[in-house]
Amino acid sequence: MSPGQHIMVVDDEPAARDMVGDYLKMHGFRVTLCDGAASLRQAIQSDRPDLVVLDLNMPEEDGLSVIRDLKRRMPVPVIMLTATASPVDRIVGLELGADDYLAKPCELRELLARIRSVLRRAVAPTPAPGQIGQRETVRFGTKTLDLTAHVLRDDGGGEHALTSSEFNLLKAFAENPRRVLSRDKLLDLAGARDPDAFDRAIDVRITRIRKKIEPDPDTPAYIKTVRGAGYMFMPDGEKR
Repeated sequence: MSPGQHIMVVDDEPAARDMVGDYLKMHGFRVTLCDGAASLRQAIQSDRPDLVVLDLNMPEEDGLSVIRDLKRRMPVPVIMLTATASPVDRIVGLELGADDYLAKPCELRELLARIRSVLRRAVAPTPAPGQIGQRETVRFGTKTLDLTAHVLRDDGGGEHALTSSEFNLLKAFAENPRRVLSRDKLLDLAGARDPDAFDRAIDVRITRIRKKIEPDPDTPAYIKTVRGAGYMFMPDGEKR
């Protein structure tokens, strides 16, 4: 990670916002503090962040709406902060493209660790020899995964942005074709281990990926569900 990476902290509570901001500055990050959706949108017009820390529970516009809008604008990683333990918030946030979540009030050291982890995953690694060979692209259904640029491309050259967790899951599948991968194994391979063993997080991400690569996401041919075991990547589709 490069020094001085830019983090935007969005929280309507001044004390919480300032505390997180000060802590991240102490650890070398450049920080922009935003008190809500409007100030975030204004800030990103002039300075793009490397990551956004976003409170879900804000009075003017809730964080889920902000995630939806933010992901339409740019493929920036997002860590959600939620004061409730509701699985619904987590699921919806992940479906909208969030990369991680943390309950409030959060331990600042844990938040820092999550930020560093998400930022590391957001950097597309070069495929290691013996894993995906020398290929820089892997075909996934109707799209091609560019391992260097961290994007999906269609046959017309159009790019489809991926969250860091989506990219790492696709890379894990590319490295393990025709092998059944359990949810736990996928969490480990994709560097997306959830401390609460929140298995639904993988299911949500797989659903998002299928919508991007499968001709018919309701009857997937490339990322197959193996009942009671996990998922399997079929490079040539269901028939193989």
